[in-house]
Amino acid sequence: MVASPQYLTPEDYLQLEAESAVKHEYLDGDIYAMAGASDAHVTIAGNLFALLRSHVRGSGCRVYIADMKARLEARNRFFYPDVMVTCDPRDQATADYKRFPKLVIEVLSDSTEAFDRGDKFADYQTLESLEEYVLINTRHQRVECFRRNGNDAGLWVLQYYTPETTSGTTRFHLQSLDFSDTLAALYEDVILVGADAEEELW
Repeated sequence: MVASPQYLTPEDYLQLEAESAVKHEYLDGDIYAMAGASDAHVTIAGNLFALLRSHVRGSGCRVYIADMKARLEARNRFFYPDVMVTCDPRDQATADYKRFPKLVIEVLSDSTEAFDRGDKFADYQTLESLEEYVLINTRHQRVECFRRNGNDAGLWVLQYYTPETTSGTTRFHLQSLDFSDTLAALYEDVILVGADAEEELW
């Protein structure tokens, strides 16, 4: 990622982004071009979007994939989550970004995993509306759910799901939406990347 050569205000960024053929994330005046995603990355995000869209239909919640920005005003950031869900009616007032997501999901890649786990997660924690931050692995079947502890704003509790830890049910649960489904559905048509991926999953 290469930073922009000059400081941009949020308004400058939004205008630039509306005219740009390449997506950029915005960090306090600098913009960073986003690289393309792998087949596994795109397929996992698409699978989850389809599952969640069906789940929230009629609830007033909205699911967004890849091209919708999350605005973090406390840190002066704009990110493009892989999948984001907002149930706050205030988000209907902004067409280009959402400020009150309750669920943010990032599909991990080698180039972004450290950022997604570190500084980006710390930035997302400034969103008071955020209840759950989810990381999905593309090297093996693993879903990590970080959930805000209602009794302690500074405490996030991790629960992870793998075929080995789900007691044979191979299911995962997104508590913020009271949603459950199988790892098989999430990873449908995905060819896992990396040394431990040897075959295409059904």
